[in-house]
Amino acid sequence: MTNKPLMSKATAVWLVDNTTLTFKQIADFCGMHELEVQGIADGDVAAGVKGFDPVASNQLDQKEIDKGEKDPLYKLRLKFNAAAVGEDKRRGPRYTPLSKRQDRPNAILWLVKFHPELADAQIARLVGTTKPTIASIRERTHWNIANMTAIDPVALGLCRQSELDSEVQKAAKKRAAEGVMSDDERRKLVSTEQSLGMATEPRLPGGIAELEGFTLGGGMAEEEREHPKDFSDADSFFNLPHDDEDDEDEEDSGPIR
Repeated sequence: MTNKPLMSKATAVWLVDNTTLTFKQIADFCGMHELEVQGIADGDVAAGVKGFDPVASNQLDQKEIDKGEKDPLYKLRLKFNAAAVGEDKRRGPRYTPLSKRQDRPNAILWLVKFHPELADAQIARLVGTTKPTIASIRERTHWNIANMTAIDPVALGLCRQSELDSEVQKAAKKRAAEGVMSDDERRKLVSTEQSLGMATEPRLPGGIAELEGFTLGGGMAEEEREHPKDFSDADSFFNLPHDDEDDEDEEDSGPIR
């Protein structure tokens, strides 16, 4: 249930016009700032807004107003109203201010890069975008992909940290239900705060990584590795034959004329 009345600004207008409650009491009850209530009283805020009676709408008892007028420190208590349940919940796609829409592709690139486990629908809920846009960035076919920079959507103000962590945890539970994950996948499914605190793994250069499984003795037989041959002299190295009969024939034949 929400902790403020329905049509809170109109309710504040009515309380300012019809009661002697302090600006602080009205602000606390309506979920507003005290200066905003003072602006309503001065006519600078909510000009033209018609007051909404909280007593007639069964959101506040007259006894609460009487107690508040007698004690400036008394906090008004909202009555339970079934119509107010879920009133604060966001409906439909998230609205992104015009000033931040240009940063939205950078936020999508960050989510795709650092949280690949998130589904397109989850990314759309976080930053307020469409699935075709997410697919083009994920497949790197977006028209401006070369100029994009991955930026945390929380730092850009496109979503809250709690919302991002919630979506990451949902993705983790879904992955865990589908089957056993590797350590690499499980490491990616932690919250943003935990992932930022992890030490980076050392990576080998591309050329060396391809030779990672190669060893000097990789092509040698097992016996040769245990008993290596001695190639200290040239004859053993080139495996020259030792044939005494050929040497005797050369000595007996004499010089050729």
